[in-house]
Amino acid sequence: MNTKNNNILQSSVKGAFIKLNPVYMMKNPVMFVVEIGFLITLVLSVFPDLFGATSASARIYNIIVSFILFLTILFANFAESVAEGRGKAQAESLKKTQQNMTARLIRFDHSVKFDEQVIDAAELKKGDIVLVKAGELIPSDGEVVEGIASVDESAITGESAPVVKESGGDFSSVTGGTTVASDWLKIEISSNAGESFLDKMIALVEGASRKKTPNEIALNTLLVSLTIIFLIVIVTLYPIAAFVHIKLAVPTLIALTVCLIPTTIGGLLSAIGIAGMDRVTRFNVIAISGKAVEASGDVDTMILDKTGTITFGNRIAAKFIPVKNVKLEDLTEKAVLTSLFDTTPEGKSIVNLAEEEQNRKFSAPAPADATFVEFTAQTRMSGIDFINGSVIRKGATDAIIAHVEKLAGKIPPDLKIITDEISSAGGTPLTVAENNKILGVIYLKDTIKPGLVERFARLREMGIKTIMCTGDNPLTAATIAQEAGVDSFIAECKPEDKILAIKKEQAQGKVVAMTGDGTNDAPALAQADVGIAMNSGTTAAKEAANMVDLDSDPTKILDIVEIGKQLLITRGALTTFSIANDIAKYFAIIPAMFMLAIPKMHLLNIMKLSTPSSAILSALIFNAIIIPILIPLAMKGVKYKPQRSEKMLMHNMLIYGLGGVIAPFIGIKLIDLLIAPLLHLIGL
Repeated sequence: MNTKNNNILQSSVKGAFIKLNPVYMMKNPVMFVVEIGFLITLVLSVFPDLFGATSASARIYNIIVSFILFLTILFANFAESVAEGRGKAQAESLKKTQQNMTARLIRFDHSVKFDEQVIDAAELKKGDIVLVKAGELIPSDGEVVEGIASVDESAITGESAPVVKESGGDFSSVTGGTTVASDWLKIEISSNAGESFLDKMIALVEGASRKKTPNEIALNTLLVSLTIIFLIVIVTLYPIAAFVHIKLAVPTLIALTVCLIPTTIGGLLSAIGIAGMDRVTRFNVIAISGKAVEASGDVDTMILDKTGTITFGNRIAAKFIPVKNVKLEDLTEKAVLTSLFDTTPEGKSIVNLAEEEQNRKFSAPAPADATFVEFTAQTRMSGIDFINGSVIRKGATDAIIAHVEKLAGKIPPDLKIITDEISSAGGTPLTVAENNKILGVIYLKDTIKPGLVERFARLREMGIKTIMCTGDNPLTAATIAQEAGVDSFIAECKPEDKILAIKKEQAQGKVVAMTGDGTNDAPALAQADVGIAMNSGTTAAKEAANMVDLDSDPTKILDIVEIGKQLLITRGALTTFSIANDIAKYFAIIPAMFMLAIPKMHLLNIMKLSTPSSAILSALIFNAIIIPILIPLAMKGVKYKPQRSEKMLMHNMLIYGLGGVIAPFIGIKLIDLLIAPLLHLIGL
């Protein structure tokens, strides 16, 4: 770790010097003004009488001012280089994954046979079919078209547990650079060379594709405006001083300019933006742009799926409830028969619950005696058909009722009471019927993830509205929404309902965030201001979103919003601190410039600084060293506490506004006490 930090430090120092190039510095107008000031004072260090006769000590004074300005520029460049260095270090580890990667390309002929050809992975094109065996790297992004295998995605996600990938469904997408841990997969490549997810990750963490966000551009415009205003003030100050017979040295005017323009935030602004994206990346989330991270900090409404986000998603059998005149043993036995061939978590939990309650093992009927009927979205039932004509079904209550009525059966009067009680408790009723007779209900329970109630309360404190989307009926949805603590819900929600909900919130001027992993979520992810796709999801979902969660944890949206808030708060706090700094520096330099010619200006010298030269140089030194002092805060971010924006504003104004005024008074005075004797020795 120390070696890595040393490498980052060395590359950052080198980068700080490289960024001195005026062509690059022009991208940061505030620091470009400082560089121009440095070049002027550097020339005056060689030719001190260039703008008129000066004192014998002017050359030394100009050299000191030039050196301090040079350090100011270097520190600002260093801050940006450190932020970029952390991303480049991560990119280097990702690049190692791509080195010497080959692919086993499958070429089909007109017959069923095919040939395998090993080629360089960079030669692959979209639509190619490759075969990847156990222990081999997946050469590029793609979709599984044949086979089933566990894939080690730790190179991308950092998660060591392999993920099962198979053709069809929402877990068919694979990422280049991951490893097939067992079996084999045939994969259809979904991206051309240089366009894979890994390539995009490398470009993003290196900062090559980082663009300034709208808020960053707006703040940069404000800083440029302030700089222009102060430049006009300084330019007009020279003739005003000459009018009252005070000669101001050009280096002193440059020092005043540098101290009054917002150099602190100007030097840290880019680093704050890069560090914000880096924090999201270190959280195992890839943001397609800085705009996505920033937008997450402005989120007003959060659309959340119930299953997998608010609840664990694996509904577990909790109780068998027979209807009137049916024995519990009969219901249990028939429910187990429908589930012995059911490989879903629900089916397995039904068998487990029955075995625990009856303390015995259930055996499946011989395949010749019975046929298992799988669940389908159309029938919404599953079950078993026996050779003797007996039919047992379990499924959604309304589907079972329709099935029984079709067979001329009667509906028990207490069925609705049982199902309503289960729904009101937040569970899911699964009704069981044998032929045309309803036997009872299985109570399936979906558990809310621990800690979510507190986290939703934190979001509410931030003023963020939470909306839960679920396919459950309104009664079940209302119970879970109340238990989880979300603000509202959409029951029996279809994909198009999510889009409508997002558009409705956006029409009210709200910034909306949502998560998704399936192809059916892609339109809603594209519509949302912050769309977070799961890495385990489909390619369509990942392409539609502006963030991808490598860990495929839907609840991470809550953390991403807090990271976005932290980015905005950090930028606002350091901007406040920087502008507040200028007030104190004003009281250091202005009296120093005029107090020899106008003795009454001593009244403004509230810091009691020793001499005009020490006052100006102390302010200039403080202006330079405050940038590296604040680099750790810019990298780490201001600590975020969930609270209303009004309270947050008052807190930041108190800490960073008042602190920005007080800190320079203390810092400049201490520097003055240190350098005044030294300046006296050299005749300043």
